[in-house]
Amino acid sequence: MARDTTDQTPIRTVADMADYLAEGNKPKERFRIGTEHEKFVFFTADNSPVPYFGEASISALLNGMQAKTGWEPIIDAGHIIGLAEPSGMGAISLEPGGQFELSGAPLENLHQTCKESNQHLATLREIAEPLGIRFLGMGGSPKWSFAETPRMPKSRYDIMTRYMPKVGSQGLDMMYRTCTIQVNLDFSSEVDMRRKMQVSLKLQSMATALFASSPFTEGKPNGLLSWRGDIWRDTDNNRAGLIPFAFKPDFGFIDYVEWALDVPMYFVVRDGKYHDCTHITFRQFMAGALKGELADWEPNLGDWTNHLSTLFPDVRLKRFLEMRGADGGPWRRICALPAFWVGLLYDDGALDAAEALTRDWTVEEVSALRDAVPAQGLKADFRGKPLLDTAREVVSISRQGLKARARLNGDGVDETIFLAPLDEVLAKKATLAEDMLALYNGRWNGSVEPVFTDYQY
Repeated sequence: MARDTTDQTPIRTVADMADYLAEGNKPKERFRIGTEHEKFVFFTADNSPVPYFGEASISALLNGMQAKTGWEPIIDAGHIIGLAEPSGMGAISLEPGGQFELSGAPLENLHQTCKESNQHLATLREIAEPLGIRFLGMGGSPKWSFAETPRMPKSRYDIMTRYMPKVGSQGLDMMYRTCTIQVNLDFSSEVDMRRKMQVSLKLQSMATALFASSPFTEGKPNGLLSWRGDIWRDTDNNRAGLIPFAFKPDFGFIDYVEWALDVPMYFVVRDGKYHDCTHITFRQFMAGALKGELADWEPNLGDWTNHLSTLFPDVRLKRFLEMRGADGGPWRRICALPAFWVGLLYDDGALDAAEALTRDWTVEEVSALRDAVPAQGLKADFRGKPLLDTAREVVSISRQGLKARARLNGDGVDETIFLAPLDEVLAKKATLAEDMLALYNGRWNGSVEPVFTDYQY
């Protein structure tokens, strides 16, 4: 999320909060695809991280992009920390360790998504090349220690950095040393939201396996294929993970609200200033917990929207659904991740098939798979056979869904080509992380340095 919200509309009841989510309902012809991708920023001279301040820096990249695109700067305590497209159709933001993120516009098809990513990266390279800067597509920082990793001057991240060590062992690594590709997808009704939420929660670990690309930490193999996936197992389990209540047959907006109300807050924003609220839940906030601490202590819609953005389940519900399981990766994967989920969730026949396949998957089975995948990837056991076998079925369903979209749209636009990186993984029976490890043990001669050349944007 690029810009924290300051909507002053009062909220007084749980129903108000559920109604806000339900406002995301839209007819199928208005469904869109919003893709987000993050990348590590490094100096080509020595593969070191790029700081925020300085002539060749993260802030210089943002200022250069602002001049080139005309997007509006987002300022926090006097520092540029992002850019917003003037009509609200996209944003550039910074993750805590300087990971550079594009939050794409809501687009109609995957060809537009790929074009958007291409244009963004081409423009960014124009700014970065004279500064000796390039970008790395991986799920985890392969070389830099936590101490070496820069910190961005962003107020919400200061609060999170203080809080994370209190609630999990890997929250700071999540913030500073991981990258992801996400896609945001729409729903037409509460029932449609429920179906998509349940299917995608069950399949999120499969996405983690298919997109695993974080096998190195601090210059050596870490024993995992998706370090990022493992990090999410103990970041802050009050606000992250599977959310088992979403598996209920009658799960709805109100259930998500009731859960969110009891998750500790991070902050509220008043007059541009961030106030640490990690000592209370949103329910306590609603009951007047900040009365006496803040003059403007009553909750508003901006507070609620910001709070929703600080929840980290494997699938996050806002007025759309965010698929959050995949590692970052090379350019082709920026298109493959949305293709995988669009094929599964945006065609009625494909959603029916995915729902039928996963209908009897239990919370316990999915949780066990979530624990196994970071180390074992597609070799993880699921119901007595490798996850690879089920992944083949699921990618096939996704492909049929994309073909059906082309027929339904009547334009013959083939989106199945964007599944090619997953076809390669399935054909080789090896993830990108396993490819990287094979190179490390072969041509790279036990060094991670070549990753900055082989997997750069």
